[in-house]
Amino acid sequence: MYKFFLQLWLRWAFAIILFSTLFASFISFIITIFLYLTNGISGLNSEIISGLKDIYLFFFPISFSLSILISLFLSTKYIFNRCYNKYKLELLTCSNKEVIKVIGYGDLIKVWRKLFSTMVWFTSIILIISLVFTTIFTSYTTLFEWFNIYFLLSFILLSGYISLIILSSRCKNVKISKC
Repeated sequence: MYKFFLQLWLRWAFAIILFSTLFASFISFIITIFLYLTNGISGLNSEIISGLKDIYLFFFPISFSLSILISLFLSTKYIFNRCYNKYKLELLTCSNKEVIKVIGYGDLIKVWRKLFSTMVWFTSIILIISLVFTTIFTSYTTLFEWFNIYFLLSFILLSGYISLIILSSRCKNVKISKC
């Protein structure tokens, strides 16, 4: 079972990182181009390119925060009905507990709420532990000296591993079966 959850988590984490990065890059690029076009198209010299780069780098963490939330929901669909180490997670219907073969995003609302709430709790626990650790063993005095969206993503991914393990016991519509 350990290999099953590890492979499931690795695929889930890869999907979140890939989608979040691509979507945030796209949104930041669109915002940068929009600001460039609305302020008048002038020749591209080193100052303008540097300014556009700064705008892009300013908006990337903001759009990355939004894209993480979107990717957490979208990636939930792809953890079901795939074999990993001879096991798979299956989503069941609410009424007669039959396996849903083609999963839609509407089928995921209850499961995602439970998965997300579990991840919020474990992310909070990891954040508190890391805050205590950094307070005791480093020279940082406040949380905001070292904490950013990239640390938050790593905490979310760590808590996601624990949450995926707990998901089948916490959610009645999810079961692990052999394939």
